[in-house]
This record gives sequence, C-alpha cells and structure tokens, in this order.
Amino acid sequence: MSISSSLNAGVAGLSANATRLATISDNIANSGTYGYKRASTDFENFVINQARGAGTYSAGGVRAATTRLIDEHGALVATSNALDLAVSGRGMLPVTSSVSLSSFSGGAQPLMMTTTGAFRPDADGVLRTESGLVLLGWPANADGTIPVLPRDTIAGLQPVVINANQTAGDPTTTMNLGVNLPATATEAGAAGNALPLSVEYFGNLGTSDTLDITFSPTVPASGSSNTWTMEIRDSSQSGALIGEYSLVFDDTRANGGTLASVTTVSGGAYDPATGSLALSVAGGPITMTIGKLGDPNGLTQLSDSFAPTSITKDGSPVGNLTTVEVDDNGFVTATYDTGFTRRIYQIPVVDVPNPNGLIALNNQTFQVSPDSGSFFLWDAGDGPTGSVVGYAREGSATDVAAELTALIQTQRAYSSNAKVIQTVDEMLQETTNIKR
Repeated sequence: MSISSSLNAGVAGLSANATRLATISDNIANSGTYGYKRASTDFENFVINQARGAGTYSAGGVRAATTRLIDEHGALVATSNALDLAVSGRGMLPVTSSVSLSSFSGGAQPLMMTTTGAFRPDADGVLRTESGLVLLGWPANADGTIPVLPRDTIAGLQPVVINANQTAGDPTTTMNLGVNLPATATEAGAAGNALPLSVEYFGNLGTSDTLDITFSPTVPASGSSNTWTMEIRDSSQSGALIGEYSLVFDDTRANGGTLASVTTVSGGAYDPATGSLALSVAGGPITMTIGKLGDPNGLTQLSDSFAPTSITKDGSPVGNLTTVEVDDNGFVTATYDTGFTRRIYQIPVVDVPNPNGLIALNNQTFQVSPDSGSFFLWDAGDGPTGSVVGYAREGSATDVAAELTALIQTQRAYSSNAKVIQTVDEMLQETTNIKR
C-alpha cells in the first residue's frame, strides 16, 4: 500500500538526516583538531520496481553513505618547534603506537599513518606525540648516508630516537693546505733554515692531534734552486714521519711561483689530477690538498715571506647536541655546539593508491585496507608525494561556515520528513475513522 511506503520513506529520511547530522557535528567539534579529515554524508535512494502503468507507486526511501575525505588537506599552521611536522601535499608520516613498542620486536610494529604530529622525545629519547604516536624512520649510516632498504615493507623502519645528552665527534678526513714559501730562501747564500708549520686535526675519538710540517729549502752554490723538502709528522704517532716530498716551483713568467713538480720520497702518493696527498695518520686516512701543478691556490713560492694563506679542514671535536631539525626531504639532522652537523635519520612519506579507502583510527591516524591498496615508502618530494615541513602542523579540513549551512539544511530536511510521518499518521487515522 502506497501510504505505508510513505511512512517507511519518512522514517528512512529521519535516519539518513540523523546520520548526516552526526557527521556535521563531528566536523564542527573537530574544527580545531590538527590533521582532522572531514567526514561527508551522501544520500542514495531506494527504488521499488513497479509494473509500468500500474497506477500505483511505492516509495523506496533513502539511505545515507558516509565517507572520510582523507585526500583533503587543511592549511599548514606555523609553530615554534622544529619537531612539529606536517606533509605539504600528498602522503603521510609513518607512525606506530607507543604500546606496540613493548609488544613487538624490532621491525614488527604495526604501521599507522598520520599527516601531522607534534613530536617530542620521551624519557628514552623516542620521538612521540602526547597521544602516544611514535615517529618511524630509516636510521642513517655513520657517514650520514641512508642504506638501501625495502620500500614496500616496514622492515627497515625504526623509532626515531633523539637523546638530549648525545655527544658526537667528527674526524678530519680532508685538509686544504695553502702556504706561501719565500723564494729568497732557495737562492745561493741563504741561511737554509727549515720553516715549521703545525696544523690541528681531529681523530676518530674526537681527540685533537697535530700534523707537524717542516719546509726545508735547498740552497744551491749559485742561482736559485726553487726546491723544497716537505716533511710531515704525526703527533698521535709520537712524531713519526708519515710523508716526505720534494717540491719544485716554477720560475717562468707564465706560472711563476706555482708547483712545477712533486716527487714522493716516502709516504702517500701525490695525485697530480687532484693535487692531493694520501696521508695515513693514527685515526685513519687524510687527504691533504697542496694544489695541482700550476695552481696558484695551493703551495706557492713568492717574494720573501713565509705565510699560511689558507688552511681549511673538516672535522670537529666532541660536541653536545643542541638542536634537531627535519628538512623538506625528510632528513633528520642533529646539530652540535661545535658546529658539527650529522644526518641521523630519514623519514619517508607513505602513500597509497586510494587515500580515501584507508581505515580511519583514533588520533587522526589511518591504516591500509583492501580499498586503499598497498602502501609504498617514498623519499619526500619524489613521485606523487609532497615534502616534509618542520615548524608546522596541518590544520583541520573542516570549513565551519559550510558545515553550519549544511546544518540548517539538515534541520529543515529532518523537519520535513517528520512532517511526512505526521501527515501519514493523520491519513491513517482518517482511514480508521471510515469504519466508525
């Protein structure tokens, strides 16, 4: 009977609009929640097939279908903390729950995803949010490189750990030696005194050692030899000789004062292509650049003064951790009070083919599902993914003005469906009165 189907349609309308009201209330309640993804309700009608031209119609009603619009992004909100992270564009940060760390062995934590988080180190240095989300990343090698790890599993991901009392040293591996030697010292009648130079370097354990370098001129009987003997001794090896070289300088008009030849007497060989010496000190190899042949930027022999013009090196003594920052590529870099920086982790960006198919969990987190497809771990900014942004949080995707408009529409639709039910009730009452 058509009048009965009208009653059913009215009840279905009340239920559908009640569902829409629930999503609207959830959106408005989370208008200030960082990383909140708006819920949307769509209506779908039911059709009860009738014989064509039968002259009757039965209302099928309506049902509500809710969707979490995970691919919608809120605006980025700037903060003052370097470990407030968000993703600018597609993709999410890999996280897991802090409870799972004690329940699962390394590499077996369940993968969860979130678009933003305010991460802080806990008592053990593990970066986590107040709600218990632990940030995951790939640990870097000692030299700061990221090892090659699988991208379709979480086997290589580990909790990011930042210890406030962490110290680190940076050993010296390269050194550039720019020194001017006096041309008058290699002329006949010169005193022939050796010229000393001491250069500090840092060992593998952060210790400070020195390379003691002496330049001894070759004084000829007449004219100028333009020849020097360079000896390099290592203080960490009790002053042992680690290199001896014969240096001959050019005295032509075109290249006067630059190196003409370098002959290795003992120690590491001279590479004319790079102008460097391969030295072996107690803490490991050091590449010392003295300049290519004809290069005015290395060792020179000009005028009558002995002067170190430019001596640079890498490395630093042991320093204390001062700051930790995350760059656009997801690299976590630690800075120490000695000026030394070290890359310690890389945070990948997780992406799935259908973000709206993810399973929504508490605390603005998500998990993969058959509808979302399998995940893949990208380098931030590569492929379809966006970059990682520090000092920022992603705001709520809720548009309060639009939700209030939808709230008014839902209220009117609910009232209209209630009016339909009231009308059907009155008509049924009329039908009942016919018998009286």
